[in-house]
Amino acid sequence: MIKQQLTEKLEEIIGKYAKEKGVENFVFSVEEPPKNIDADFAVNAAMLLAKKIKSNPRTAAAEIIDLILKDLSAFVNKAEIAGAGFINLHIKNEVLFEELRKIISEKDKYGAKETNGKEKIMAEFVSANPTGPLHIGHGRGAAIGDSLSRVLKHLGYDVSKEYYLNDVGNQMLVLAESVKVRYLQLKGNEVPFPPDHYQGDYIKDIAKRLISEGKSIEETDFKKEAVKDILATIESDLKDFAVEFDNWFSEGTIAFDKDSEGKTAVDRACEYLLSKGDAYLKDGALWLASAKFGDDKDRVLKRSDGRYTYLASDVAYHKNKFERGFTKLVNLWGADHHGYVARINACVQMLGFPKEALKIILYQLVSLVRNGQPAAMSTRSGEFITLKEVIDEVGKDACRFFFLLRAPDSQLDFDLELAKKQSSENPVFYVQYVNARCNSIFRESKNRTDINENPDLSLLGTKEERVLIKQLAAFCDTLALCEKTMSPHHFTAYLIELADTYHKFYEKCRVLSDDSALTSARLKLIEAVCVIIKNGLGLLGVSAPEKM
Repeated sequence: MIKQQLTEKLEEIIGKYAKEKGVENFVFSVEEPPKNIDADFAVNAAMLLAKKIKSNPRTAAAEIIDLILKDLSAFVNKAEIAGAGFINLHIKNEVLFEELRKIISEKDKYGAKETNGKEKIMAEFVSANPTGPLHIGHGRGAAIGDSLSRVLKHLGYDVSKEYYLNDVGNQMLVLAESVKVRYLQLKGNEVPFPPDHYQGDYIKDIAKRLISEGKSIEETDFKKEAVKDILATIESDLKDFAVEFDNWFSEGTIAFDKDSEGKTAVDRACEYLLSKGDAYLKDGALWLASAKFGDDKDRVLKRSDGRYTYLASDVAYHKNKFERGFTKLVNLWGADHHGYVARINACVQMLGFPKEALKIILYQLVSLVRNGQPAAMSTRSGEFITLKEVIDEVGKDACRFFFLLRAPDSQLDFDLELAKKQSSENPVFYVQYVNARCNSIFRESKNRTDINENPDLSLLGTKEERVLIKQLAAFCDTLALCEKTMSPHHFTAYLIELADTYHKFYEKCRVLSDDSALTSARLKLIEAVCVIIKNGLGLLGVSAPEKM
């Protein structure tokens, strides 16, 4: 939290200085300088301000430094001008030690905020059609959505995770017919299986269950039975993937359930848009006037034959979300839905909510790689490799960590063999091993009687120790970055860098030594490392084993 505290203080000091120079709402950045620069933070304020007031950057930097040293004497040890006008800052060691104490005392609450009461967030993700098991693309969406929800909850948001069940439409009729045909075939009937129907073995398994239970063809609702089995499989696979939803919402409830006047939620939503002038009748069809809100053309809500489009259900579903009290909607979709973004943004505005009330995150495809070569994404029968198969091969932890290695909008190569390696080449193993190594040191230290539980932290004076404490404190900066970008992938990069920093410390600084005072201080440092590693992995839905 050091960077956040420093930035807030500098914004106040430099903002006031800029205002005196005639510059309102002055914006600058506080960043960590390159590794070869001996400083904790670098500020570009003087260079940016000098351009606005037509002054020499180094002159402005000198004046700002005087203010910093005067008002931040308890925080900043040294401030100096670098290059054309950068301001390099050195933080006092006691500030670092105080943050270390905070990490140790707050543990899993470090960086957490009280419920902020500002927004009630609905995170809707996965939402795979209940026509078959989850594949690895769904897995990436699940990892991103669940981890982002964990981050937002840590930051005090009221977050609810929802799975939207697309159990309406032609695909469900095809699913029901697929099971029915397999049922008839297993009963000995010579019935051809349509080539455009669902081919997977799971269809046969559903049919076998129905036969074993003595269900007759006349009394069986094949759609209901198929959805029940497939949904149970999806829910089980997600649970094994450490993803559990707060709510499963059926499209059928808005498409078929009728109110006292015999109208569905879809009917009501379309009537609402028509009454506001955001929908209109043309050629016997009902059209959404989405072009005026940024879509490339208007869209059909209700066809001339009276059938609603999928978009009409989506309008009703988003209206339902707001009616349930959610103030911010987060939708996580595969990149193939990019053409749908503008029309849903238009819908939200038509429903009377600001565009910012909806955040749509698109994630790219996953490609499987084995031994450096593209791996088959489907079996000989044409079935996609399922999420369960990948979890069974590499484990839940590696699977989630690898899915989160890149930003959602970046295509991801998933190296199956690397994910299984028990070595530092494997990033998740590399990070988890830090926690295991630290716990090994703790176990070794238990027999010592000279350990001080309140050690003198000022003994942590090496460069490696200082860098490690700063990296631990950057946990809060990573939280803020995830919130700003609405992506949890920053934590994989952060944890890998933290592991790098820890290993450099471990190579240079012996933790258990004859110097009991120094040993006590370093044990506190690695206790903080364990806290942050466990917290960071927890936000990613990954375990932090104490032995490996």
